[in-house]
Amino acid sequence: MYLFNDIIISGDIMLSLMIFINKLVTRVCKLFGKNGSVLPGCIVYDYLHQKKILEKVKYPKYVIAVTGSSGKGSTTDLINHILTDAGYDVCYNKNGSNGVLAATTLILNNCNWKGEFKHDILLLECDERHLKLIFGKNKMTHLIVTNVTRDQPARNGEPNIVFNDIIKAIGKETKLIVNADDPLVSRLKYLFKDNEIVTYGVSKMEDSYEKPVIDCVDFSYCPICHKKLNYEYYHYGHIGNYSCPSNDFNRGKVDYEVSEVDFKNNNIKINKKDIFLNKDVIYAVYYTVAAYALCRDMGLSEKQLSDAINGDKLDSKRGKVYELDGRKLTMLETKNENNLSYYQSLRYIKDQDNKKTIILGFDNVSRRYNFNDLSWLWDVEFELLNDKKIDKIYCIGRFRYDVVTRLEFANIDKEKIVLVDDLSKLIKMVKADSQGDIYTMVCFDMTANIQALIKEDENENS
Repeated sequence: MYLFNDIIISGDIMLSLMIFINKLVTRVCKLFGKNGSVLPGCIVYDYLHQKKILEKVKYPKYVIAVTGSSGKGSTTDLINHILTDAGYDVCYNKNGSNGVLAATTLILNNCNWKGEFKHDILLLECDERHLKLIFGKNKMTHLIVTNVTRDQPARNGEPNIVFNDIIKAIGKETKLIVNADDPLVSRLKYLFKDNEIVTYGVSKMEDSYEKPVIDCVDFSYCPICHKKLNYEYYHYGHIGNYSCPSNDFNRGKVDYEVSEVDFKNNNIKINKKDIFLNKDVIYAVYYTVAAYALCRDMGLSEKQLSDAINGDKLDSKRGKVYELDGRKLTMLETKNENNLSYYQSLRYIKDQDNKKTIILGFDNVSRRYNFNDLSWLWDVEFELLNDKKIDKIYCIGRFRYDVVTRLEFANIDKEKIVLVDDLSKLIKMVKADSQGDIYTMVCFDMTANIQALIKEDENENS
């Protein structure tokens, strides 16, 4: 029973009422041309104080959550693609809103008046800190944890805080799909020994390292005996093949392993099966094997997976390629406040053999809060841009002066750094004063701005 404005209401009636309010507010948002992905949930969850309402929903057979510091959006997109291709009716947060308010909106909008979820599968990309708020315990049937790294320090502090929030949402019935290459995530194997656990990872590649190549390594000591971990190789950050010198803790043998990576031909081998890779970067390898591991474990056949991934290919959301005045322009969306996201973009650019021009910057540090903390810029290995093949680096956005300062401390040639005070002139400046293929390293907030400028330039020249 619920007490609502001094009226006692049964749980079923309250759930129906919240579903009605949620759907009504969503419709009003649409009438005003708004997306309405968060406001309805905000009214139900915050203003009407129904913080336990999602626990009353009658969920389907499969409730799948994907969480982690990075890669969860791309992983979720690929899972949806595979399951939909296999004939499942999947409901998921395509727009990427992954907090509890957005989850409340989505889930209630997809229930009937009895509170029964109307699709075969609920698939959610979930913010790591909000996972416990969305599901509580014993609601998720499957949970993928992609990685836990230094991310949004003003909100999250350090990675162990994030990890401890994730484990609060894991119930006895939750099957865990674990990135065994991340030692922090791999702790789940030891903490939830009674749960069903599926592991995935990537074997040594041509681009792997024997020593860490960045100064900021987030996890390097055994969680059991606290001795420093030995690494056979690193892929990036603290992600790789590790073992404790006392044999207390290690990566171990994984259930789904990428044994070969061919970026040139966009192909990997998972358990010796050829699988298409829709982007030639390391994080694409991880989201592909994570999605593969989940779907195969759910019972999909090798043929269903091959048809979906190799046949009905999914375009990558990240790394869109355009043409600007006859030059290739690659848009690398790079997550602010996450040094490993930046590292992967920087490494990708550095590995290209061509002459290069870079566009770098952002207008907002975070979409969640207004702290404008920039300490994370000093965790990013901008020193990788000390590359003779880089012609110019254009710094854009509200924090362009801060970015320039960081680049100067990385000993980047000042003659290569260009401040852009008027964003509307960016494309003309790049076309007139730079050479080589163009790479944008911008956060999500700047993507639409750059795309609009490219479109505007196309219209002017057509």
